[in-house]
Amino acid sequence: MTSFRSALVFLLLAAAPSRAAETTNATAPSFWDPSRKIEKPDLSAIKQIRFLTEDDFPPFDFALPDGTIAGFNVDLARAICEELELPCTIQRRRWDTLAAALDENAGDAAIASFAITAETRKKMDFTAPYYTTPGRFVTRTDSTLPGAAPEALADRTIAVAADSAHEAYLRKFFPKSTLATYPTAQQARTALKEGRAHAMFGDAISLAFWLNGADAADCCMFKDGPYSDPNFFGDGVGVAVKKNNIALRRALDYALARVAQKGVYAELYLKYFPLGPY
Repeated sequence: MTSFRSALVFLLLAAAPSRAAETTNATAPSFWDPSRKIEKPDLSAIKQIRFLTEDDFPPFDFALPDGTIAGFNVDLARAICEELELPCTIQRRRWDTLAAALDENAGDAAIASFAITAETRKKMDFTAPYYTTPGRFVTRTDSTLPGAAPEALADRTIAVAADSAHEAYLRKFFPKSTLATYPTAQQARTALKEGRAHAMFGDAISLAFWLNGADAADCCMFKDGPYSDPNFFGDGVGVAVKKNNIALRRALDYALARVAQKGVYAELYLKYFPLGPY
């Protein structure tokens, strides 16, 4: 998670408008059934929600020049509070203190891009996912590859970050490809850009920002759709609450579903992710 976060911060700071953003039609992902009627849970025990987040993970959460906090997570938290008609605060804390803050009742919910994994489930409870981090292939724009399936990439070189879930996935499902491993995903992307690999496989969100940024210089494009195997890429990202805080988790799940059904989630998603990873 740490390397993913660092890479994404770097890519956001380097981002600039590009042709990729103009030629890609982004769509917001859907995690909720739009036709499902959802009953509002009992909110009588919830007087307010103290959200916790951080401020150095753009575009999810970051500090503006005037010191106020902004980002996708922040706007989504505000939309949740508006839906529940509850007063809310959004406090910023260091990433490595968020789980302990929930446990110590210093906050009620952490909306800070926590991945839902077996390890994090031991410390916190989670809402349903509100975004995922699938794997995806990118190729150079001048590539003649017909696709990114195992047969299309047989005997081809794929750049990938070493010791990552993406490398493990390739080794299992792309055994006929040649893997060129690099210490970081950034180096793997550079290898593709410079023509030292036929394709690169990595985190779709990081790749979306890279493709839309100055560093990529319109060199590359997504090839085929995302890979979302939870055994390799997790169960997505959810809002975290203290273990066994069932009432708040249910309230947040209800609000997330309603925000999605009203189109607010899609509006926020496309605001921050004009070149979608899906």
